[in-house]
Amino acid sequence: MPLPARLLFRLLRWLLAAAFVIIVCLTRWGGRLLIASDPTPQHVDAAIVLQGSIAAERVRIAGAMNLLERGIADRALLSVPKESYWGQSIPPVARSYLERNYGSDMAARVDFCETGGDVNSTAQEVQAVSPCIREHRWQSLVIVTSDYHTRRAGMIWRSMTRHDPRIQVWIEGVADPEFQQPFWRHRQSAKTWLMEACKLVWTVLGG
Repeated sequence: MPLPARLLFRLLRWLLAAAFVIIVCLTRWGGRLLIASDPTPQHVDAAIVLQGSIAAERVRIAGAMNLLERGIADRALLSVPKESYWGQSIPPVARSYLERNYGSDMAARVDFCETGGDVNSTAQEVQAVSPCIREHRWQSLVIVTSDYHTRRAGMIWRSMTRHDPRIQVWIEGVADPEFQQPFWRHRQSAKTWLMEACKLVWTVLGG
């Protein structure tokens, strides 16, 4: 076999071996790549619930309400759109959901921060929610989000709040039914992993 052909064959063999190792590592540890929850603090001013899908929002709200019940958070703040697809105001509907599932006393400890329809990223949500946080003068926050979203959310929140040293941020991840482990065995989970991994890389690169 000519030397150039042998070199090309050897290169392809090494590339295939590297691809195999990468695939094995991703299937074994890829799910952990996206997850980076902080140890739960002893006490914070508020738990901030980020927006998500219907399934994600329910488990995120449950996580925040758990922090309220345990006395870790004094208040909870739900980031919600100003209105639904049909022009219905979201806070009254959300308040009714909270009272029905957690009782009126717990629901009374939840505030709402309405965001505009142009909010379609975590960074934009931080900017939209920040005025509500300043209005309440909260300085210690737990950001409650889906487990697969914790690493990227933590990077973005800390990056966008570091200009104010008074604000402390912890990230609390909750198990999301749309992200099952091992992720590569479930179509929806694999799709979620791929999208979130791409967003994480973009965030690391400064996007």
